[in-house]
Amino acid sequence: MDHYQDINAATIDRWIEEGWEWGIPISHEEYESARNGCWNVLLSPTKPVPHEWFGDLKGKRVLGLASGGGQQMPIFAALGAVCTVFDYSERQLESERLVSEREGYEIRIVRGDMTKPLPFKDGEFDLIFHPVSNCYVQEVKPIFKECYRVLKPGGILLSGLDNGINFLFVDENNREELCTFPFDPTKDPGLMGQMLEADDGVQFSHTMEEQIGGQLEAGFRMTHLYEDTNGAGILHEHNIPCFLATRAVKE
Repeated sequence: MDHYQDINAATIDRWIEEGWEWGIPISHEEYESARNGCWNVLLSPTKPVPHEWFGDLKGKRVLGLASGGGQQMPIFAALGAVCTVFDYSERQLESERLVSEREGYEIRIVRGDMTKPLPFKDGEFDLIFHPVSNCYVQEVKPIFKECYRVLKPGGILLSGLDNGINFLFVDENNREELCTFPFDPTKDPGLMGQMLEADDGVQFSHTMEEQIGGQLEAGFRMTHLYEDTNGAGILHEHNIPCFLATRAVKE
């Protein structure tokens, strides 16, 4: 079997072909609106990130970590940031190329696996934008350590995090059959088969100890957070938060 990250990249490429909402690049009109100061971006499904979390992005070096798709990085470019996008999905990176060529801005596009050391220098970036994606990786703490390394002192990490509730039920419409945590298909052939059959990719649950604690262990100081729902489905209908967005600073 392919490594789970290769499975996930291929799965996301298929989702994009089927019209996945997180793979649809912004329009020219949205780009122009951002240039005129009217913009929003998402770390989680529904709540826009407060603008004050960013500060002035003009001239800042921004890394979009697992942030391909032509949705957030074009906004940052429109605001004057010097952008790098890092993603493992070829289709997500194609969207970045499409928007940058259409709008005439430069962006460094890097294909890579964030479970491995990032191919960037120490202190290279002012800000990392990391939307919900670490539910697709087995170990999250090494990612936060790499984020800390490639940020300059005072640099900002903005992260979208799955809190694990999405993995509580085998079927979210059947609340009698519970999963056992940690949810890890690489250690359960039956679960792996179920996920691949459903074309869900290979996903993992993570605790707040791993995600919030992992950022703190890496050396970050947490400054802000908010919760969010799925945006659709029974958990959303019951207003159950399934995600966090966090702002952390490299001391």
